[in-house]
Amino acid sequence: MTTPVLVAGNHFIRPSLFADAVRQAAGDLPLKVREHQFPWPHTPFGPVAEVIEASGTEDEMIEALQGIEICVTEHGPLTERILANCPDLKLFCTSRGGPVNANLEAATRHGVAVCYAPGRNATATAEHTLTLMLAAARGVGDTHTDLRRGVWRGDYYDYDNCGIEIDGATIGLIGYGAIGSRVAKVLRAMGAEVLVHDPYVRPEALAGIAEQVSLDELLRRSRIVSLHARVTAETKGMIGRAQIAAMPRGSVLVNCARGALLDYDAVCDALDSGQLAGAGLDVFPEEPLPADSRLLTAPGVVLTPHIAGGSQQVAHKAARIAAAEVGRYLRGEALAHCANPEVLKAS
Repeated sequence: MTTPVLVAGNHFIRPSLFADAVRQAAGDLPLKVREHQFPWPHTPFGPVAEVIEASGTEDEMIEALQGIEICVTEHGPLTERILANCPDLKLFCTSRGGPVNANLEAATRHGVAVCYAPGRNATATAEHTLTLMLAAARGVGDTHTDLRRGVWRGDYYDYDNCGIEIDGATIGLIGYGAIGSRVAKVLRAMGAEVLVHDPYVRPEALAGIAEQVSLDELLRRSRIVSLHARVTAETKGMIGRAQIAAMPRGSVLVNCARGALLDYDAVCDALDSGQLAGAGLDVFPEEPLPADSRLLTAPGVVLTPHIAGGSQQVAHKAARIAAAEVGRYLRGEALAHCANPEVLKAS
């Protein structure tokens, strides 16, 4: 029997890339692959009905999923309405680090297994974090802007304006998962003293690399602080005015995790006052960044438009991780990254 599969890509993970990965994972098993393309990132993702960070519309997805048993996508939405109108769907694979574009509760009620792709962009995000960290620590943002305007400022070599080196610096990482742990290893190799605050980290994972400390101690001791936590009820807004004030004057703050972790008005105030010498930011509370955002004129800032997790390798890796679940499903094997395994037990 031929299995109907929808591969719904975008301009980052192209439908053809998904299709090739799915066919390779399926081997000799017969498939009928239908391709669909969403407009992201040319059109920003956002809420679609009750799910967040999705692309396209419910009507678009319903039409594309007619007669489909397996869907592989990155930002395609999976909502209650879509599930109710697509009774043939049994497996929904999103190539995201988590199933943020799927209504997991509704999928479970409709008997649809939802898989995701953990760690797909860990290396890319770790490398980008280091890029912003180095750039912010050495004032690359302001010096680059000045030179683009034809201004050569010798006073950047003044002692008070010079940046800091990673070698010998104390650097604090809030979160030590797939990304934070990679950042820590590179920083350690560069000669930094690495502190970590993560209540879930195993002590053996830090051996020879970093020291586990409280958040208060990390802020007090670290000249550079980088955020790597997930957004939860406990971590939302975890770095605000009080936390930034606790850092040494002239520190650097980096966020390639999520905008909701950080009070950006407090960051701008700290940059204006000199409490922070620099900040490297890839994520924001509102995306795209509004034209009147204070971050666009604050000193010492290096900004990128939420691209830390984007590389050509990530596109291929994410497609392979999602497609591997399709292969397992077709062969009747256990799924590796299923967010609602109770569906499998009930089937």
